[in-house]
Amino acid sequence: MLWSAIVLGLAGSFHCMAMCGPIAFALPIGKSSRLKAIFQISLYHLGRISTYAFIGVIFGVMGRGLYLAGFQQRLSILMGVIMIFIVLIPNTVFNKFNLSTSLYKIIGLLKSKLSFYLNQKSLGSLFLIGLFNGFLPCGLVYMALIGSISTGGAIKGSFYMVLFGLGTIPMMTLAFIFGNFMSVTLRNKIQKAIPVFVIIIGILFILRGLGLGIPFISPSDAKLKIPVNPKECRNAEKSENNENKRNFEINFRRF
Repeated sequence: MLWSAIVLGLAGSFHCMAMCGPIAFALPIGKSSRLKAIFQISLYHLGRISTYAFIGVIFGVMGRGLYLAGFQQRLSILMGVIMIFIVLIPNTVFNKFNLSTSLYKIIGLLKSKLSFYLNQKSLGSLFLIGLFNGFLPCGLVYMALIGSISTGGAIKGSFYMVLFGLGTIPMMTLAFIFGNFMSVTLRNKIQKAIPVFVIIIGILFILRGLGLGIPFISPSDAKLKIPVNPKECRNAEKSENNENKRNFEINFRRF
């Protein structure tokens, strides 16, 4: 399901243009050389993806803990249900809980850091802008983090978020270089289509957890289980190979 991270990133890049556009367009990027501008933009993207990778490690470890607690591949079903649930519940319901109140101070600190580095002209500031930008609240990032939990491991969780970040790069880079190149009508249509993509990915996560034996979409339960101890996994594999060898020899003698 790692490919779902790229799909989320590509679909969410239009959302990123709307939410992070003001920051992106304010980047201290030189206009004299397009090649230099692309390099500077790449530093900004590298900062964002570094943040995503770091958060992905944390959520991947959380997923690993849930796997070891006995959830195993059923965690994928839970994550898919949560994705669909979040998309279908109206924003007015979430606004009633005002969940972001306790985060205002942290968000304010992030914005002050962004404001400081936006006024700098160094290459390092572009990386730091992306780094802090990656920590700002974003619904699509939250969806990707739900996906990273379902990977059930720190490395896979981090890689999932890296792929998500890479998926956001093409559209955002085009926006930096060519400015506002899409009509408002087209952007609105794409924004409305994003929840549909999220629901589809949520359904695929559910199918994956069901272990129906469908290649690439819903592998069997055995293929979805994560080995707790690599040595035990190797021993089990060796034992299985020996058993297969013995069965082959018995059948060969009978023949």
